[in-house]
Amino acid sequence: MRARTTTAAVLAVLLAGTALTGCNRDPGGAGAARVGIDLPRSDSDFWNSYQGYIEKGVEDGTVEALPLTNSQNDVGRLVANVQTLTDQGARAVVMAPQDTGAITESLRTLAERKIPVVSVDTRPDQGEVYMVVRADNRAYGEKACRFLGERLGGRGKVAEFQGDLSSINGRDRSEAFSSCMKRDFPGIRVFELATDWKGDVASAKLQATLAAHPDLNGLYLQAGGVFLQPTLALLEQKKLLKPAGAPGHLTIVSNDGIPEELDAIRAGKIDATVSQPADLYAEYALFYARAALDGKTFSTGPTDHGSTVVRIPGGLEDQLPAPLVTRENVDDPALWANRLEKPGRP
Repeated sequence: MRARTTTAAVLAVLLAGTALTGCNRDPGGAGAARVGIDLPRSDSDFWNSYQGYIEKGVEDGTVEALPLTNSQNDVGRLVANVQTLTDQGARAVVMAPQDTGAITESLRTLAERKIPVVSVDTRPDQGEVYMVVRADNRAYGEKACRFLGERLGGRGKVAEFQGDLSSINGRDRSEAFSSCMKRDFPGIRVFELATDWKGDVASAKLQATLAAHPDLNGLYLQAGGVFLQPTLALLEQKKLLKPAGAPGHLTIVSNDGIPEELDAIRAGKIDATVSQPADLYAEYALFYARAALDGKTFSTGPTDHGSTVVRIPGGLEDQLPAPLVTRENVDDPALWANRLEKPGRP
């Protein structure tokens, strides 16, 4: 599989054969093949950044898109939005289901109607997809485990903010973190705090954990976009937000790679994050949606954009790179958060 490496390259091919219009414009003809795009939520800085990249790609003409919908972390609304998009003529659908076990029937219906699906960030538990655009979420848990385990010298107490376990991302990160800790750092006690990806829930559970275990010395935030600000606010309120290297510093590793996390690393408030590629998620979501409309097929193996396509039940998954960011590489210009013109928008 040799997918093109940039949106510009995709556009060069597309524009050579057809004139495409931008976001939410008239398609210019009844025969135009349009893409329905559902955004998963707007309460996360990560997903707001993804939305900005999606909008830019559509405006640039990568695909002809229907008006964007947003399911707001509600699988019922996602099902309704997908129905609306297909009723409006979508010939391919891009979605990011947050509850990966509850979208099966919609995927079955789309498959029956021969409407290809690109799933972003999450892999549906069942059902047919054209392509999943995702990073290796088990690697997120492994990287967080190893970073914390080594920083703490294999001993201590760590609280883990688990994402929604109805989502494969929450399960993958949690299972990988847990198995790594048990296998490689048995001297570290882990408190698993279920949060459903909600910052207020995480903050309340952290407060209770700190009350019972004031010697807590590590935190793993499975989603910085929703957990970072409430966590830092609570720690500051309790006078526990000590800079990295200072006595009493609480070692924190996060996931997402949003600008606020990178700023927190620079300030010594947190120690590391795994950078989810919001830019590449959007770029390759649109790339594969266009490829699906063009009838292209892909095979497993390395790509020419630094990822690997693997076979999954019901389709293929393009596993994009997600680097660990620490004080040593936080200013790397290749990180998407360092290339934003302003917070939350490319």
